Amino acid sequence: MDHCFIIAEAGVNHNGDVDLAIQLVDIAANAGADAVKFQTYRADEIASPGAPKAAYQIETAGPGESQREMLQRLELPIDAYDIIANRCRLRGIEFMSTGFDVASVEMLIQKNGIQRIKIPSGEITNGPLLLASARSGLPIILSTGMSDLDDIERALSLIAYGILEFHAEPDETVLENILMRQDARDALRENVTVLQCTSQYPTPVEKINLRAMDVIAERFNTPIGLSDHSVGIVVPIVAAARGASIIEKHITIDRGLPGPDHAASLLPDELREMVEAIRMAELSLGIGEKIPTSSEEKMRRVVRRSLVAAREIEAGEEFDASNLTARRPGDGLSPLLYWEYLGRKASRNYAAEEQIDP
Repeated sequence: MDHCFIIAEAGVNHNGDVDLAIQLVDIAANAGADAVKFQTYRADEIASPGAPKAAYQIETAGPGESQREMLQRLELPIDAYDIIANRCRLRGIEFMSTGFDVASVEMLIQKNGIQRIKIPSGEITNGPLLLASARSGLPIILSTGMSDLDDIERALSLIAYGILEFHAEPDETVLENILMRQDARDALRENVTVLQCTSQYPTPVEKINLRAMDVIAERFNTPIGLSDHSVGIVVPIVAAARGASIIEKHITIDRGLPGPDHAASLLPDELREMVEAIRMAELSLGIGEKIPTSSEEKMRRVVRRSLVAAREIEAGEEFDASNLTARRPGDGLSPLLYWEYLGRKASRNYAAEEQIDP
């Protein structure tokens, strides 16, 4: 199994506090995650003044504000991303942030040097964002909460178009057929990872649907992964064992903090435990061949059996069920040859328990 890229999703769990954001970087680094990811947006560009909050946001953050007001409260100042990115470099962990609009993505690339782009589930129909992300030349992670295969296909078509038709405006006829092209399929396989995701916070395990990763991989032949909102660490470990190349999981310092995502997030010790378990799962998957290990090669000589004389046998006596049996160790004739020896005559005298000659 290739290395599973583990993203500790800080998201907006900093609650608009840069110092708390730095703590989340340290938590992710200490746990051994590959990257820590935040969110970059302008609240007035995401939601109109009257946009309602999702049910889980009302439950976790209260009903007394609009979605835009909540986003404004959780928005970091632009210069905070320089501070966070510098902390990531200091701690040896990759800085990531989801840009929710084209300007935010461009800023993250130009100022903060992000190495890959994450497109969140809610933006899978945001055509301009998809196109700009594709034309950035960076790897893309596409999350698919609330989507069906047709939604994913349309998004991947536009991404492939952006990669291959760099200067042209989208052409509907070309978009409809672009995934039939081998160069488009190759471009997606090389540049895009698609994440199974259920946009429910927290997600009951029966709603995770990890087998959707198999369906996505078969349909689009892209690397797959999981953006997980379940409680605990079992689901991401199973996903990694099933072939997820990326795991994304929210983190927090306290699930009781106000904010929409804390309740579905891992605490520091839980994140560390998840990372360690995924690394163990990777090791346990092995090399994809069924061959004995060096230890097993030694072991099989001890625990397998060889053909031996069940009692004394005289030269010229026929081997039969009364005088031929199998006992350890397994460094002689295999008992699979038992029936070939029945009826043969012994070429010499054998003592009881003595191994039979070839």
